[in-house]
Amino acid sequence: MTVIKMGIVGAGTWGETHAFIYNDHPGAEVTAVCDMNIERAKALADKFNIPGNHVFTDHKEMLRSADIDAVAIVTPDFAHTRIAVDCANAGKHFIIEKPLTTSREEADEIVEAVERNNVRMMVDLHSRWSPLVAIPKKSIVDGDIGKPYSAYYRLNDIKWVATDLLPWAAKSSILWFLGYHSVDVLRWLFDDEVERVYSVSREGVLQGEGVDTVDIYQTILEFKNGGIATMENGWITPNSNPNVNDMKLNITGTKGMFNIDPTHSQMMERFTEMKADRPDLLVRHFIHGKPKGFAYESIRHFIDHLISGEPFYVSMEDAYNTTMVILAIMESAKTRTPVNVVY
Repeated sequence: MTVIKMGIVGAGTWGETHAFIYNDHPGAEVTAVCDMNIERAKALADKFNIPGNHVFTDHKEMLRSADIDAVAIVTPDFAHTRIAVDCANAGKHFIIEKPLTTSREEADEIVEAVERNNVRMMVDLHSRWSPLVAIPKKSIVDGDIGKPYSAYYRLNDIKWVATDLLPWAAKSSILWFLGYHSVDVLRWLFDDEVERVYSVSREGVLQGEGVDTVDIYQTILEFKNGGIATMENGWITPNSNPNVNDMKLNITGTKGMFNIDPTHSQMMERFTEMKADRPDLLVRHFIHGKPKGFAYESIRHFIDHLISGEPFYVSMEDAYNTTMVILAIMESAKTRTPVNVVY
Protein backbone atom coordinates (compact mmCIF):
# COMPACT_ATOMS: atom_id res chain seq x y z
CA MET A 1 0.00 0.00 0.00
CA THR A 2 1.18 3.53 -0.78
CA VAL A 3 2.21 5.47 2.33
CA ILE A 4 2.12 9.27 2.14
CA LYS A 5 4.99 10.86 4.06
CA MET A 6 3.68 14.04 5.66
CA GLY A 7 5.42 17.14 6.89
CA ILE A 8 3.52 19.40 9.30
CA VAL A 9 4.09 23.16 9.42
CA GLY A 10 2.61 24.50 12.65
CA ALA A 11 3.01 22.43 15.81
CA GLY A 12 0.14 23.89 17.82
CA THR A 13 -3.08 22.20 18.90
CA TRP A 14 -4.35 21.55 15.39
CA GLY A 15 -0.92 20.52 14.14
CA GLU A 16 -0.98 17.86 16.83
CA THR A 17 -4.45 16.87 15.58
CA HIS A 18 -3.05 16.30 12.09
CA ALA A 19 -0.26 14.19 13.56
CA PHE A 20 -2.75 12.00 15.46
CA ILE A 21 -4.76 11.41 12.28
CA TYR A 22 -1.76 10.60 10.08
CA ASN A 23 -0.44 8.32 12.83
CA ASP A 24 -3.81 6.51 12.83
CA HIS A 25 -4.11 6.27 9.03
CA PRO A 26 -2.56 3.13 7.46
CA GLY A 27 -1.65 5.14 4.35
CA ALA A 28 0.21 7.98 6.07
CA GLU A 29 3.03 8.77 8.45
CA VAL A 30 4.49 12.00 9.83
CA THR A 31 8.16 12.28 8.91
CA ALA A 32 8.90 15.96 9.62
CA VAL A 33 7.67 18.81 11.81
CA CYS A 34 8.27 22.54 11.41
CA ASP A 35 7.43 25.42 13.73
CA MET A 36 9.05 28.80 14.37
CA ASN A 37 9.07 27.79 18.05
CA ILE A 38 11.69 25.04 18.15
CA GLU A 39 10.63 23.76 21.56
CA ARG A 40 7.07 23.31 20.39
CA ALA A 41 8.27 21.53 17.24
CA LYS A 42 10.50 19.22 19.30
CA ALA A 43 7.66 18.42 21.71
CA LEU A 44 5.37 17.36 18.87
CA ALA A 45 8.15 15.35 17.22
CA ASP A 46 8.96 13.56 20.48
CA LYS A 47 5.30 12.67 20.99
CA PHE A 48 5.20 10.90 17.61
CA ASN A 49 8.74 9.47 17.61
CA ILE A 50 10.02 11.72 14.82
CA PRO A 51 13.84 11.96 14.80
CA GLY A 52 15.41 15.23 15.91
CA ASN A 53 17.06 15.78 12.53
CA HIS A 54 13.54 15.97 11.02
CA VAL A 55 12.55 18.96 13.18
CA PHE A 56 12.75 22.40 11.56
CA THR A 57 12.08 26.07 12.23
CA ASP A 58 12.17 27.03 8.54
CA HIS A 59 9.64 25.42 6.19
CA LYS A 60 11.94 25.99 3.20
CA GLU A 61 14.64 23.90 4.86
CA MET A 62 12.08 21.19 5.58
CA LEU A 63 11.03 21.17 1.93
CA ARG A 64 14.69 20.86 0.83
CA SER A 65 15.86 18.30 3.38
CA ALA A 66 13.00 16.15 4.63
CA ASP A 67 11.72 12.95 3.05
CA ILE A 68 8.11 14.08 2.51
CA ASP A 69 5.43 13.70 -0.18
CA ALA A 70 2.94 16.24 1.14
CA VAL A 71 2.57 19.01 3.71
CA ALA A 72 -0.10 20.02 6.20
CA ILE A 73 -0.11 23.82 6.59
CA VAL A 74 -1.47 24.45 10.07
CA THR A 75 -0.44 28.05 10.70
CA PRO A 76 -2.48 31.19 11.41
CA ASP A 77 -4.49 32.22 8.36
CA PHE A 78 -2.33 35.24 7.54
CA ALA A 79 0.73 32.96 7.28
CA HIS A 80 -0.53 30.54 4.62
CA THR A 81 0.54 32.02 1.31
CA ARG A 82 4.33 31.81 1.35
CA ILE A 83 4.27 28.26 2.70
CA ALA A 84 1.68 27.13 0.13
CA VAL A 85 3.56 28.67 -2.81
CA ASP A 86 6.85 27.20 -1.60
CA CYS A 87 5.25 23.75 -1.25
CA ALA A 88 3.92 23.94 -4.80
CA ASN A 89 7.28 25.10 -6.15
CA ALA A 90 8.93 22.17 -4.35
CA GLY A 91 6.49 19.75 -6.00
CA LYS A 92 4.74 18.85 -2.74
CA HIS A 93 1.01 18.32 -2.40
CA PHE A 94 -0.56 20.15 0.54
CA ILE A 95 -3.62 20.58 2.72
CA ILE A 96 -4.27 24.01 4.25
CA GLU A 97 -6.38 24.66 7.29
CA LYS A 98 -8.96 27.23 6.24
CA PRO A 99 -8.92 29.83 4.86
CA LEU A 100 -7.01 29.51 1.59
CA THR A 101 -5.55 32.96 2.30
CA THR A 102 -6.80 36.43 3.13
CA SER A 103 -6.38 38.51 -0.04
CA ARG A 104 -7.22 38.22 -3.73
CA GLU A 105 -3.60 38.72 -4.79
CA GLU A 106 -2.35 35.93 -2.53
CA ALA A 107 -5.16 33.59 -3.58
CA ASP A 108 -4.23 34.17 -7.22
CA GLU A 109 -0.58 33.49 -6.38
CA ILE A 110 -1.38 30.14 -4.74
CA VAL A 111 -3.64 29.03 -7.59
CA GLU A 112 -1.00 29.94 -10.18
CA ALA A 113 1.72 28.03 -8.31
CA VAL A 114 -0.45 24.93 -7.90
CA GLU A 115 -1.41 24.85 -11.57
CA ARG A 116 2.10 25.61 -12.83
CA ASN A 117 3.68 22.85 -10.72
CA ASN A 118 0.89 20.30 -11.25
CA VAL A 119 0.51 19.55 -7.54
CA ARG A 120 -2.67 18.78 -5.62
CA MET A 121 -4.06 20.90 -2.81
CA MET A 122 -7.12 20.99 -0.57
CA VAL A 123 -8.41 23.50 1.95
CA ASP A 124 -9.80 21.76 5.05
CA LEU A 125 -13.45 22.81 4.86
CA HIS A 126 -14.53 20.00 7.12
CA SER A 127 -18.19 21.01 7.52
CA ARG A 128 -18.91 19.04 4.34
CA TRP A 129 -18.25 15.88 6.39
CA SER A 130 -20.68 16.85 9.16
CA PRO A 131 -23.87 14.75 9.23
CA LEU A 132 -25.67 18.01 10.07
CA VAL A 133 -24.78 19.31 6.59
CA ALA A 134 -24.21 16.15 4.55
CA ILE A 135 -27.68 14.72 5.29
CA PRO A 136 -29.50 17.90 4.15
CA LYS A 137 -27.23 18.00 1.08
CA LYS A 138 -28.19 14.43 0.14
CA SER A 139 -31.85 15.25 0.69
CA ILE A 140 -31.56 18.29 -1.57
CA VAL A 141 -29.83 16.25 -4.28
CA ASP A 142 -32.60 13.62 -4.02
CA GLY A 143 -35.26 16.32 -4.41
CA ASP A 144 -36.85 15.75 -0.99
CA ILE A 145 -37.21 19.43 -0.09
CA GLY A 146 -37.20 20.83 -3.60
CA LYS A 147 -34.90 23.63 -4.72
CA PRO A 148 -33.16 25.52 -1.88
CA TYR A 149 -34.89 28.87 -1.56
CA SER A 150 -33.71 30.51 1.65
CA ALA A 151 -31.44 29.79 4.61
CA TYR A 152 -30.35 31.12 7.97
CA TYR A 153 -26.99 30.07 9.37
CA ARG A 154 -25.66 31.16 12.73
CA LEU A 155 -22.13 30.02 13.54
CA ASN A 156 -20.60 31.85 16.49
CA ASP A 157 -17.87 31.23 19.07
CA ILE A 158 -17.63 32.06 22.74
CA LYS A 159 -15.38 35.01 23.65
CA TRP A 160 -12.67 32.69 25.01
CA VAL A 161 -11.70 31.72 21.44
CA ALA A 162 -10.69 35.30 20.59
CA THR A 163 -9.36 36.30 24.01
CA ASP A 164 -7.48 33.13 25.03
CA LEU A 165 -7.36 30.35 22.43
CA LEU A 166 -6.02 32.40 19.50
CA PRO A 167 -3.12 34.72 20.37
CA TRP A 168 -3.37 36.05 16.80
CA ALA A 169 -7.11 36.82 16.82
CA ALA A 170 -6.47 40.57 16.38
CA LYS A 171 -4.71 39.78 13.10
CA SER A 172 -7.67 37.79 11.84
CA SER A 173 -11.47 37.92 11.79
CA ILE A 174 -14.40 35.76 12.79
CA LEU A 175 -15.14 35.70 9.05
CA TRP A 176 -11.88 33.90 8.28
CA PHE A 177 -12.25 31.66 11.33
CA LEU A 178 -15.94 30.62 11.14
CA GLY A 179 -17.52 32.67 8.36
CA TYR A 180 -15.38 30.77 5.87
CA HIS A 181 -17.11 27.54 6.91
CA SER A 182 -20.48 29.27 6.77
CA VAL A 183 -20.03 30.52 3.21
CA ASP A 184 -18.77 27.13 2.03
CA VAL A 185 -21.71 25.29 3.60
CA LEU A 186 -24.22 27.66 2.02
CA ARG A 187 -22.53 27.49 -1.41
CA TRP A 188 -22.58 23.69 -1.16
CA LEU A 189 -26.20 23.39 -0.05
CA PHE A 190 -27.46 25.85 -2.68
CA ASP A 191 -25.09 24.37 -5.30
CA ASP A 192 -24.62 27.92 -6.48
CA GLU A 193 -22.28 30.88 -6.31
CA VAL A 194 -22.93 34.07 -4.35
CA GLU A 195 -23.63 37.04 -6.59
CA ARG A 196 -24.04 39.89 -4.09
CA VAL A 197 -23.62 40.43 -0.34
CA TYR A 198 -24.75 43.02 2.17
CA SER A 199 -23.20 42.99 5.61
CA VAL A 200 -23.12 45.08 8.78
CA SER A 201 -20.71 44.65 11.67
CA ARG A 202 -20.17 45.85 15.22
CA GLU A 203 -17.06 46.16 17.33
CA GLY A 204 -16.14 47.23 20.84
CA VAL A 205 -16.71 44.25 23.14
CA LEU A 206 -13.50 42.44 22.24
CA GLN A 207 -11.59 45.72 21.97
CA GLY A 208 -12.56 46.31 25.60
CA GLU A 209 -10.83 43.03 26.44
CA GLY A 210 -7.66 43.92 24.53
CA VAL A 211 -8.40 42.16 21.23
CA ASP A 212 -8.71 44.63 18.35
CA THR A 213 -11.06 42.79 16.02
CA VAL A 214 -14.70 42.92 14.91
CA ASP A 215 -17.20 41.35 17.31
CA ILE A 216 -19.93 40.25 14.91
CA TYR A 217 -21.09 40.32 11.29
CA GLN A 218 -24.67 39.99 10.06
CA THR A 219 -24.73 39.23 6.33
CA ILE A 220 -27.24 38.63 3.56
CA LEU A 221 -26.07 36.53 0.60
CA GLU A 222 -27.85 36.61 -2.76
CA PHE A 223 -27.14 33.61 -4.98
CA LYS A 224 -26.98 33.78 -8.77
CA ASN A 225 -29.98 31.49 -9.24
CA GLY A 226 -32.20 33.43 -6.83
CA GLY A 227 -31.60 31.84 -3.42
CA ILE A 228 -31.04 34.06 -0.38
CA ALA A 229 -29.33 33.36 2.93
CA THR A 230 -28.77 35.21 6.19
CA MET A 231 -25.45 34.49 7.88
CA GLU A 232 -24.37 35.43 11.42
CA ASN A 233 -20.79 35.12 12.66
CA GLY A 234 -19.61 36.45 16.00
CA TRP A 235 -16.92 36.01 18.64
CA ILE A 236 -18.89 37.33 21.63
CA THR A 237 -21.15 34.46 22.73
CA PRO A 238 -20.81 34.32 26.55
CA ASN A 239 -18.19 31.93 27.88
CA SER A 240 -20.91 30.26 29.96
CA ASN A 241 -22.44 28.80 26.78
CA PRO A 242 -22.32 24.99 27.15
CA ASN A 243 -20.48 24.67 23.81
CA VAL A 244 -17.58 26.57 22.28
CA ASN A 245 -19.71 26.99 19.15
CA ASP A 246 -23.20 28.41 18.92
CA MET A 247 -24.74 26.97 15.77
CA LYS A 248 -28.17 27.02 14.18
CA LEU A 249 -28.96 26.21 10.54
CA ASN A 250 -32.26 26.37 8.70
CA ILE A 251 -32.57 25.72 4.99
CA THR A 252 -35.97 26.03 3.33
CA GLY A 253 -36.68 24.57 -0.09
CA THR A 254 -39.64 24.84 -2.42
CA LYS A 255 -41.07 21.59 -0.98
CA GLY A 256 -39.75 21.37 2.59
CA MET A 257 -37.02 22.38 5.01
CA PHE A 258 -34.36 21.31 7.49
CA ASN A 259 -34.03 22.88 10.94
CA ILE A 260 -30.74 22.10 12.73
CA ASP A 261 -29.87 23.16 16.29
CA PRO A 262 -27.08 20.91 17.62
CA THR A 263 -25.40 23.15 20.19
CA HIS A 264 -28.59 23.44 22.23
CA SER A 265 -29.30 19.71 22.16
CA GLN A 266 -29.49 17.89 25.47
CA MET A 267 -28.40 14.57 23.93
CA MET A 268 -25.56 14.39 26.45
CA GLU A 269 -24.89 16.59 29.45
CA ARG A 270 -22.05 16.28 31.97
CA PHE A 271 -22.17 17.65 35.50
CA THR A 272 -19.16 17.72 37.83
CA GLU A 273 -18.42 19.62 41.02
CA MET A 274 -16.68 22.28 38.90
CA LYS A 275 -18.79 22.71 35.78
CA ALA A 276 -21.67 21.64 33.57
CA ASP A 277 -21.15 21.11 29.85
CA ARG A 278 -22.26 19.16 26.81
CA PRO A 279 -19.44 16.95 25.46
CA ASP A 280 -18.64 17.12 21.75
CA LEU A 281 -20.27 14.13 20.04
CA LEU A 282 -19.83 15.24 16.44
CA VAL A 283 -16.88 17.49 15.67
CA ARG A 284 -13.79 16.00 17.29
CA HIS A 285 -13.25 13.50 20.06
CA PHE A 286 -11.34 10.29 20.78
CA ILE A 287 -12.92 6.84 21.03
CA HIS A 288 -10.69 3.98 22.25
CA GLY A 289 -7.69 6.25 21.74
CA LYS A 290 -8.48 6.99 18.09
CA PRO A 291 -9.48 10.40 16.65
CA LYS A 292 -13.13 10.49 15.60
CA GLY A 293 -15.58 13.14 14.42
CA PHE A 294 -16.27 14.95 11.18
CA ALA A 295 -13.47 17.50 11.63
CA TYR A 296 -11.03 14.59 11.40
CA GLU A 297 -12.68 12.84 8.44
CA SER A 298 -11.77 15.64 6.03
CA ILE A 299 -8.07 15.21 6.84
CA ARG A 300 -8.35 11.44 6.33
CA HIS A 301 -10.06 12.21 3.02
CA PHE A 302 -7.03 14.22 1.89
CA ILE A 303 -4.80 11.16 2.38
CA ASP A 304 -7.33 8.73 0.89
CA HIS A 305 -7.67 10.76 -2.30
CA LEU A 306 -3.96 11.48 -2.62
CA ILE A 307 -3.50 7.72 -2.70
CA SER A 308 -6.43 6.97 -5.02
CA GLY A 309 -5.95 9.96 -7.32
CA GLU A 310 -9.64 10.85 -7.09
CA PRO A 311 -10.66 14.53 -6.91
CA PHE A 312 -10.99 16.06 -3.47
CA TYR A 313 -14.53 16.81 -2.28
CA VAL A 314 -13.36 20.40 -1.73
CA SER A 315 -11.88 21.79 -4.94
CA MET A 316 -9.42 24.62 -5.32
CA GLU A 317 -12.22 26.60 -6.97
CA ASP A 318 -14.41 26.06 -3.89
CA ALA A 319 -11.72 27.55 -1.66
CA TYR A 320 -10.93 30.41 -4.04
CA ASN A 321 -14.57 31.41 -4.50
CA THR A 322 -15.24 31.24 -0.77
CA THR A 323 -12.31 33.60 -0.23
CA MET A 324 -13.77 36.05 -2.73
CA VAL A 325 -17.14 36.01 -0.94
CA ILE A 326 -15.50 36.75 2.43
CA LEU A 327 -13.55 39.65 0.93
CA ALA A 328 -16.80 41.06 -0.49
CA ILE A 329 -18.50 40.73 2.93
CA MET A 330 -15.66 42.65 4.57
CA GLU A 331 -15.92 45.39 1.96
CA SER A 332 -19.69 45.58 2.40
CA ALA A 333 -19.43 45.86 6.18
CA LYS A 334 -16.86 48.62 5.80
CA THR A 335 -18.80 50.65 3.22
CA ARG A 336 -22.31 49.79 4.51
CA THR A 337 -23.39 49.08 0.93
CA PRO A 338 -24.26 45.96 -1.08
CA VAL A 339 -21.21 44.55 -2.88
CA ASN A 340 -21.10 42.29 -5.94
CA VAL A 341 -18.69 39.37 -5.57
CA VAL A 342 -15.88 39.42 -8.13
CA TYR A 343 -14.43 36.01 -8.93
